[in-house]
Amino acid sequence: MNAANSGNGALVLIPGSLGEAPWPDFLPAAAQSRAVNIRHFVVENARSARAHLKRIEFSGALRDTDIRELPAEGGDQALDALLAPALNGEDVGLMSDAGCPAVADPGAQLVARAHALGVRVIPLVGPSSILLGLMGSGLNGQNFAFHGYLPSAKDARDRCLRALEDESRRLDRTQIFIETPYRNEHLFAALLRVCRPSTRLCVARELATADEYLRTLAIAGWRKTTPPALAKRPALFLLLA
Repeated sequence: MNAANSGNGALVLIPGSLGEAPWPDFLPAAAQSRAVNIRHFVVENARSARAHLKRIEFSGALRDTDIRELPAEGGDQALDALLAPALNGEDVGLMSDAGCPAVADPGAQLVARAHALGVRVIPLVGPSSILLGLMGSGLNGQNFAFHGYLPSAKDARDRCLRALEDESRRLDRTQIFIETPYRNEHLFAALLRVCRPSTRLCVARELATADEYLRTLAIAGWRKTTPPALAKRPALFLLLA
C-alpha cells in the first residue's frame, strides 16, 4: 500500500515537554499547530496527556477527544484498533509522558504497525533529553549508545559501570543512561567510586526547564566538587572513558 496515495490519515509523533514550561519554549509553532488540531490520541498515560494538551493550548474540548492509552502488550489486533482512525483518513497523535515518543519511551510497536499498514508516520520536532544531553556534554557525538536503566543492585550496577567504561575506552563511545530519580544519588556515588579518574562524566538534570543543570568533568574533578542536587529530579548521565 502506498501511504501517500491511500487516503489514510497519519500517525503523528508529538514530543512532550520535559518539565513545566510554556509550549513556545519546547515546540516549534508548526508542530504545535499540527498537534492541537488532532482529535485522536494514543498516549502513555491519559492524565499526563490531558495536562500536556492543555499546556500546548489544545484547540478542542478534551471531554470530546479520543484519548486511549497504549496497551502494556499490544498484539496486532489491539494496535490496529488504535490506528483505525488513521485508516479512515484522520490523524492519530502519539504521545509519551515527556520527550519524544518511541525514543526511550513507549510507542515503537505502534509506529512499526503503522508502517506495516501503510499509514504515514510524521515525527514532529521537539525536546529529547538524550540528544540535548549529548549536545551539551562535549563528549563524542559521533559514536554513542543509550542503555536505559542500569541494574539497581549495587554489585550488578558496579559490574555494569565497569563494562560500560571499558567499552567506552575501546570504542571511543559515549555511554548514556538514566536512573529512577529517587536513586540518582546512589548512581552518582557509584560512578565516582567505580570509574577511573580520567573518565569524563556529564550530569544533565531537568533539561529544558528553569532548573536545568548541565556539567561535564573528569571523575577526578567530580570527586573534588560539591555534588549536584539529584534526589527526585530527572537526570541523564553520560560517560566517556
